[in-house]
Amino acid sequence: MRQREKAISTINTQKKSNNIYINANKMENLDKEKIERIVITRKQANVYFSKKSNVFRSFCVMENETYRAGSLSVKQKRLIAIGIAVAINCESCMEWSIKQALDNGASEEEIIEAIEIAIEMRGGPATTYARFAMNVIEYYTQSK
Repeated sequence: MRQREKAISTINTQKKSNNIYINANKMENLDKEKIERIVITRKQANVYFSKKSNVFRSFCVMENETYRAGSLSVKQKRLIAIGIAVAINCESCMEWSIKQALDNGASEEEIIEAIEIAIEMRGGPATTYARFAMNVIEYYTQSK
């Protein structure tokens, strides 16, 4: 643990000396652009494949049935999907699932708990995947 604390201290010192300051509450512009690109290309792909693919249309029917309220609410199902999306590092899945969870009444705190489960289940790599999920949350909650 001491070695880790020393490494963090060294990084913080280097950042200060290089006048590099990271605002943990501000989304990177690159991720904002990536999120917007994901939304646009998903809509384009949905139109394209809906016209040309029976398999895609069948998938959409399955998706609608999967997320229909049943023993679990739509919100609960979307929170599960967020955890899986983070665990498998599917950025498009993270964007869609977080947006759908928010639209179905999930709070930022509930989404973070779902992400925490993914981190625990997946270990260290999921902590890096969660960074994109953090920016998606910020994208949708701070634009309101």
